[in-house]
Amino acid sequence: MVSAHANNEGSQESASITPGGTYTIQTVSVGCKIYIRRPTPDGEEERLAEILSIRDKPVNSYTSALAQRTNSRGGVKEEEEDALDKPEDKWEYFVHWDQFNKRLDEWVTGSRLILSRDLEWPRPKLPPGKKAGPGSLQKAPGKAPRSQSLLKKATSNAAAAASPTSASTPGRSAFPSPSPAPSLKRKLTDDEEEEEEEEEELEGDDVDAEGEMDVDGEGDTFELNVNGAQVETPPPVSSFSKEQEIEKLRTSGSMTQSISEIARVKNLNRLQIGKHEVEAWYFSPYPKEYAHLPVLYICEFCLAYFPSPMMLSRHRQRCTLFHPPGNEIYRHQDISVFELDGKRQLSWCRNLSLLSKCFLDHKTLYYDVTPFMYYVMCQRDSTGCHIIGYFSKEKESAENYNVACILTLPQHQRYGFGKLLIEFSYELSKKEGKLGSPEKPLSDLGLLSYRAYWAEVIVELLINTTDELSIDDIAQKTSITHADIMNTCTTLQLFKHYKGQHIICLSEAVLEKHEKVRNKRRRRIYADNLIWKPPVFTRDQLRFY
Repeated sequence: MVSAHANNEGSQESASITPGGTYTIQTVSVGCKIYIRRPTPDGEEERLAEILSIRDKPVNSYTSALAQRTNSRGGVKEEEEDALDKPEDKWEYFVHWDQFNKRLDEWVTGSRLILSRDLEWPRPKLPPGKKAGPGSLQKAPGKAPRSQSLLKKATSNAAAAASPTSASTPGRSAFPSPSPAPSLKRKLTDDEEEEEEEEEELEGDDVDAEGEMDVDGEGDTFELNVNGAQVETPPPVSSFSKEQEIEKLRTSGSMTQSISEIARVKNLNRLQIGKHEVEAWYFSPYPKEYAHLPVLYICEFCLAYFPSPMMLSRHRQRCTLFHPPGNEIYRHQDISVFELDGKRQLSWCRNLSLLSKCFLDHKTLYYDVTPFMYYVMCQRDSTGCHIIGYFSKEKESAENYNVACILTLPQHQRYGFGKLLIEFSYELSKKEGKLGSPEKPLSDLGLLSYRAYWAEVIVELLINTTDELSIDDIAQKTSITHADIMNTCTTLQLFKHYKGQHIICLSEAVLEKHEKVRNKRRRRIYADNLIWKPPVFTRDQLRFY
């Protein structure tokens, strides 16, 4: 093994490297980085990946029974026999591909590891009581400062709420909790700060991500500060590029604030929903009996899940649902939207939450669906109403959020349905006569869609209005909150100083970009087709157990 060389400062060692061909597969452990074969559309590539977890190859009762039946019929494939003969395939490795999004993490077999290339070991920890020099601990380019880390803030708040003698525990809830009293606050010791720095380095960009890819990708995107923080002077509008934005966000990781959620590894491989088969992106708490199946089969109407196509077909013969079990409140052409009460349709909404968790890393609520209303968008044909996506909404929101969770299923992404869901949520807010904003943090797939929607709606309103409009006028006409409007206008550089006051002025660059967006045909929500009254709940109905 090649020992690590100290850096220029001499205060911290770099990661150790073991030359290729001098180690075995048993040497590889969690935290190591190794080159792995990854299939591509053009064939195969060798890409560096970090080992996050190792397990024995799982044997599922359903797949083993199917294999026995295949063997009895003499239908064993040669490729399967070859795979069984490889001793390294006794183990599976959950890996995070270098410079790739966290949703692409996957389980790979041991035969895909390239043992002939160098093996990089985890960075050694600093000795207790020793702090790195100012220049020794280098942050990754583009990574948020330590003070801005969500995980760091959550851990600090949890430590502040603890007693002076208790140590900071990594497994505690990552949501900020108020301190009981000022006397209980304490400063972290040097050792604790070093441990938290090490956790931050090991988690890497999976903790500090601010957003990723567009859910639809059909509109121009603008850099917005959705958290209401101090907005820096933005670059010229002409410098905004959708490709640069996606490339910057592509390699970001999880937005979850829960340490336990970050530590969980994906337990499902693929899902078959109707005629579509999609890859699962993240962990979802389906029963462990269904974990590690090659394909999990889901009824696209009642969202029940089955381990085999035979069981699904038997279920379909008895299933009477052909649309979500709620009230249809909107219909235009082939698009329908159904409203469901999480308290009345408990099982269906729980199944929906389990399914959505496969594609939302920040979602931590699976079973407590009673405080929410669900609005499910479907596409109708002769066989029924097929789910496109949905958003949930709190029955009583203290912060006036109009969306708690929003998702477009992967097989329907990049067709404009994400913006359609967003537009529908604001139409409901207009009916209620309230201003609305999505619950923060936004999901990684919804962040850029909200940015593009806000920019498109505000600019279109300014173009089509001849009268003078204030921020409050825009908010009342669009139901977008003042903070979201201010962030959008600031980023688009719409505020100009004229004769001692600020005015809203559209530049040529903004108009040009908006014209490109308008030329792209996309679906719209027609308010005349919305038949809905805001639900009113009594105090007893809002008492959730």
